[in-house]
Amino acid sequence: MTDYPTLLSPLDLGHMTLKNRVIMGSMHTNLEETKDWNRVAEFYAERARGGVALMVTGGMAPSREGGVFPGAAGLFNDDDIAKHRIVTARVHDAGGLIAMQILHAGRYAYGPECVSASDIKSPISPFAPKALDEAGIEKQIQDFVTATLRAREAGYDGVEIMGSEGYFLNQFLVTHTNKRTDRWGGSYENRMRLPVEVVRRCREAVGPDFTIIYRLSMIDLIPNGSTHEEVVQLAQAVEAAGATIINTGIGWHEARIPTIATSVPRAAFAWVTKKLMGKVGIPLITSNRINTPDVAEEVLATGCADLVSMARPFLADSHFVAKAAAGKAAEIAPCIACNQACLDHTFSGKISSCLVNPRACHETELVIAPTDAPKTVAVVGAGPAGLSAAITAAERGHTVTLFDRASEIGGQLNMAKVVPGKEEFRGFVEWFARMIETSGVDTRLNTEVTADMLSNFDEVIIATGVSPRDPGIEGQDDARVISYIDVLRGGAKVGPRVAVVGAGGIGFDVSDFLVHDGHSATENLPEWMHDWGIADPEAHRGGLSPEGPQPKGPARQVTLLQRKPEAPGKRLGKTTGWIHRMGLRMKNVKMMGGVNYERVTDEGLMISMGAARENPTVIPADTIVLCAGQLPDRSLADALEEQGIRCHIIGGADVAAELDAKRAIDQGTRLAATL
Repeated sequence: MTDYPTLLSPLDLGHMTLKNRVIMGSMHTNLEETKDWNRVAEFYAERARGGVALMVTGGMAPSREGGVFPGAAGLFNDDDIAKHRIVTARVHDAGGLIAMQILHAGRYAYGPECVSASDIKSPISPFAPKALDEAGIEKQIQDFVTATLRAREAGYDGVEIMGSEGYFLNQFLVTHTNKRTDRWGGSYENRMRLPVEVVRRCREAVGPDFTIIYRLSMIDLIPNGSTHEEVVQLAQAVEAAGATIINTGIGWHEARIPTIATSVPRAAFAWVTKKLMGKVGIPLITSNRINTPDVAEEVLATGCADLVSMARPFLADSHFVAKAAAGKAAEIAPCIACNQACLDHTFSGKISSCLVNPRACHETELVIAPTDAPKTVAVVGAGPAGLSAAITAAERGHTVTLFDRASEIGGQLNMAKVVPGKEEFRGFVEWFARMIETSGVDTRLNTEVTADMLSNFDEVIIATGVSPRDPGIEGQDDARVISYIDVLRGGAKVGPRVAVVGAGGIGFDVSDFLVHDGHSATENLPEWMHDWGIADPEAHRGGLSPEGPQPKGPARQVTLLQRKPEAPGKRLGKTTGWIHRMGLRMKNVKMMGGVNYERVTDEGLMISMGAARENPTVIPADTIVLCAGQLPDRSLADALEEQGIRCHIIGGADVAAELDAKRAIDQGTRLAATL
């Protein structure tokens, strides 16, 4: 008897059967652009071996002008088809099914040849699109058809036509981007003509025995977006045109509401898909922030959808489904929705990966193989770097002893997990604990390690982390001045007015913690929706509340300061930084850059501005929290060097910048893979 009877049940589509209800959603990884098709094939085959029913590739451009950026991958000729056959054959050999997503970016394309319904520039791309004429629209339709035919010839089991997230087809649907007065604009019947015609023509071209998924934007989260009535009308038309499955799209890329970040509640938009259930006769997929088999099972069992789409969870753990089926859900590496190595990489033109799993998209290069020369390995420090090194080394067959002076594993992750909106880090620490247990690592906590204790190990790995940097502010020995560690781990008493010194990631986390006073809307969906101004699209067009965001007032008055003469938060994550900045602004946090910290006074913290130290001002503060950066803790490494004991230094002990867990875990894993 399985714990997940609905999730693991098959679904008959007529021409093929899905072995379970799990779709691996589309992710653009930039792998196809490497031209290393063995690498692309292994990425998908690894997930097929992990048990997912059907995978959807990253978006393939149907035309050069439709590519997300110049040179974006697509199936443009016979040579492309031959390359994609390498992928589909590998997936089929692994027992999997795979569909190709056809993604036309429209006005979101980063190229001067971009096209759309009207010549309205997107706020997130630099080029104004060309408004298509009748012949241009016909070309785009035929390009979708050609891409579908080529996908079938390349061995794909289906295609997903991308009609959501504000891409090309979505741009025709709403008056926000479609100002046309011809048969492709005006009434909703006219505005939906293009996506329906694309589906109809693709179905005519391939016949009945080929899967066509249509990705439909069910809540746009932009002004003048679609109503629920229009969503239903489109879904029924798309079904009549020949779609096999309808997938859920949530929000346009330009929407100012988070939809997949870690601060978004789990399964936050399953209710949107549920509103369409029963109104079409084909299966529906729901998506966004579904990251555990328990959440997925609940979503399906309560009738929200027929299938679930999970994308980033298959970066974190390619064997998600197989582990769930084997009763090993606790061993599934969790997607914490941080975006740091996946979407941040994608939108920076880098190869995507995963903070939790550095092997994601690097399967052919980062190989974790059994060792033929087992060693004794000491790892000092049970933060993310040390944990990753210890687990990987042990799994390879080394005998590993893990030391930490603390009473629990996790290191700096234990501070992250108490920040409102970062609850996913709790499960991350729990997963590390489970893997330490299953891999047989000898863990010794509450242990202050000396160099003498490490002399008999074959390999010594130092992952001792960081210590806070001293900002050297006059008067900082005042009792009102405390460290971020005192706040996030020590439970220090903090007054109603706070000055936070340092506006890096930790400064933002501390500010978030203080203005929420431990309360998190991430664990309360109705409250979170109210905070961000999300409404039922049946009542309000586009799913936007007319009142806009309505967050609760801040628990404290916080001023966030930094020395750098730039906007605080500018260097935060590419795809999540705006969420952190907006979240603090909604809590009335005052953010200031280019300040000098002059001294602590009876009233608070005196600052001045710029190199000339102008406009001395006192920030009223009952508490001053120091988040002024970190320094590597290398005291043990230095002691080992004095005794002539060779060691490897990883994580914060190597480079302390911004407590980068992504780099730390990658370092630990890669080092252990080579021992």
